[in-house]
Amino acid sequence: MAIKINNIIVIDDGKNVDAGIVTATSFSGDGSGITDIAIGNINTTGIITASTLQATNSLNGPSGVSSDRPVGASSGSIRWNTEFNVLEIYDGTDWREVTLGATFLNSTNIPAVFGGGFESPIYQNTLDYITIASQSNATDFGDLTVGRRELAACSSSTRGVFGGGYVAPAGYNTIDYITIATTGDANYFGDLTVARYDLAACSSSTRGVFGGGSIPTRNILDYITIASQSNAIDFGDLTVARSQLAACSSSTRGVFGGGATTNNTIDYITISSQSNATNFGDLTVGRRELAACSSSTRGVFGGGSPTTNTLDYITIATTGDATYFGDLTVSRFGLAACSSSTRGVFGGGSPTRNTLDYITIASQSNAIDFGDLTVGRTNLAACSNGHGGLS
Repeated sequence: MAIKINNIIVIDDGKNVDAGIVTATSFSGDGSGITDIAIGNINTTGIITASTLQATNSLNGPSGVSSDRPVGASSGSIRWNTEFNVLEIYDGTDWREVTLGATFLNSTNIPAVFGGGFESPIYQNTLDYITIASQSNATDFGDLTVGRRELAACSSSTRGVFGGGYVAPAGYNTIDYITIATTGDANYFGDLTVARYDLAACSSSTRGVFGGGSIPTRNILDYITIASQSNAIDFGDLTVARSQLAACSSSTRGVFGGGATTNNTIDYITISSQSNATNFGDLTVGRRELAACSSSTRGVFGGGSPTTNTLDYITIATTGDATYFGDLTVSRFGLAACSSSTRGVFGGGSPTRNTLDYITIASQSNAIDFGDLTVGRTNLAACSNGHGGLS
């Protein structure tokens, strides 16, 4: 039988309980000898403790918008986010979007994902990932919605977004997204304001900004809210229209550098405020098809064409010209870069294709071998869940 004492339901093991609605502040007991409980609804603001919960038709868990996420949740807690229609799990630090059927990665080790690119004659849809803190070869992550080259990527602490790109004979406006902590294929996110390729992207923890591109050569800046699938919105203009540029960011400022043709321009934006870019300074060497990554304070630009191994750096909060940092392990262009708060990794490019090398962002020095991509390719993009824009 069941007895209600002081608003607590006590179930005598081995007995049947048949009730329409049971209301209590808590339920306890292992229920190991109970043969049948028929309950229409359980309403509780307390805790239900049981070794197994089984439902024949459905089991409705906690749900609500992002602002309803509970404070002090335990690691492994799950909920349905009604704002974005996704399942979320709490990893002890952040609420992470769950892709069903995917592998959950250790987000505290900062996964980074490289996507797209070109290895003649194939426009790659490959997504592969690394753990930035550990030198190793990349591992398969999934596929983009469309294989393409000359795209750009940005990210929040949970979601990576890949936008634009090229498949002969035209540019794409496609934006697709991944959940960085769970392997799986990308999903459609929305569209850029203008179809283009050879663009760059940077982000804060909430907003991504895409800049530049071709054809024709563009000065366009457009932005997305990373947590919300939708089309991009006009942000403003770069100081100089150009393609084949690179970008990095702090939590407040985005910086775009280089570009065609052998441009040394660096300009910056305040990510939270739509406006035109402002002159920042110059790179040490004017070049195109370079890559960039950052900590919360320092941005590093690497490689580029004319083919070079040059790495140079800026202090993101302070305008001025870049300073020589060191050299990549191999001179190349058409590469991509990503970072944690301390380490930057450069990947791919021409002519070496599958090379991964890394730097410690705070220490000027030459890059060190990291490993290899799963597929050698050029004109790819990369993002991570721990870059300088999230600090």
